[in-house]
Amino acid sequence: MSGADFQARARSLRARFDALADAEPGLRVRTMADRLGVAEVELLAAQCGDMSADRLDVRPLDLFRELGQVNEFMAVSRNPWCVHERTGRYQDVRIEGQIGVVRGPDIDLRMFFAHWDSVWLVAQTGRRSLQFFDHTGTAVHKTYATPNTDLAALQALVARHGAAAPQWPMLRAPAVPMLADRPDDPQGLRAGWLALRDTAQFFPLLRKYQVSRVGALRAVGSDLAQEVGAQSLERLLTQVSLMGLPVQCFVSNRGIVQIHTGPMYNLYRAGPWLHVQDERFNLHLNVLAVASAWVVNKPSQDGWLTSLEGYAENGELIVQFFGVRQPGRSEPRRWRDLLVDLCNEPLAC
Repeated sequence: MSGADFQARARSLRARFDALADAEPGLRVRTMADRLGVAEVELLAAQCGDMSADRLDVRPLDLFRELGQVNEFMAVSRNPWCVHERTGRYQDVRIEGQIGVVRGPDIDLRMFFAHWDSVWLVAQTGRRSLQFFDHTGTAVHKTYATPNTDLAALQALVARHGAAAPQWPMLRAPAVPMLADRPDDPQGLRAGWLALRDTAQFFPLLRKYQVSRVGALRAVGSDLAQEVGAQSLERLLTQVSLMGLPVQCFVSNRGIVQIHTGPMYNLYRAGPWLHVQDERFNLHLNVLAVASAWVVNKPSQDGWLTSLEGYAENGELIVQFFGVRQPGRSEPRRWRDLLVDLCNEPLAC
């Protein structure tokens, strides 16, 4: 695309963006991208609204290694139905090949960099952020400066890599895995499930039997996975909030899993959204988007692990909750009792 074509495309998108913003003030950027039929990263390339954005000349995984130098950020990962925000430092960053982990006391992530494509420095309404996008132009992860961010270190990090030459994002259609809704060998799937010793073995198990997550839950047996009412998510969060019971909350998209470990105190409902607004952790969950909820039992070397999982109409995972436990110890009885109470049939645990 020539420079003139780039500018013409950017002007056209800015005009459409401004018209939508005038007609419906207050829409979030991701919603505006959906309404305009473009990818969110294209709004950055066009410098829409009050956004000033520069694509950095660095691979996302290489920049990620350096985030710990900038003190505190607010880490944000989301899917279409749930947003997970955690404030802290990017500590203990480890990357091997295309897989990365962050295991700090506040920010806890699992990254799958094969899906990541570009990183942008964005300034909007006086707030600076680094935003990471996948090959479809969808945000994988964003990290926002806070009052405790070392802005000089952030500027030095950005300056080391510099801005890439302006170009319109080259987007790809999302890769949709061809997974069956029913396994060909449900007995084999169940046997493999019962042989699990670590939750990390679950994804290879699904790939081995070429079955979707919900398809596996339906097939494996009610003692291992039991569907409960979709309203169970709100019921459970209300209970753990009132009890002050620590939980692990997992929110993911194709490129990342973001984890909160701890209590969730300030819980409230606003329209379809259930919100947690705590000092260092925020969660925004569209409970009306939860088409099914499941209590799931998986064996491990430390005993049974029990989770509550919410799924969208298309079968995609929205959110997972586990009990908090120390390595080598079983899950808390109070947590397990809450989930057992949701079930109509006995669980394997």
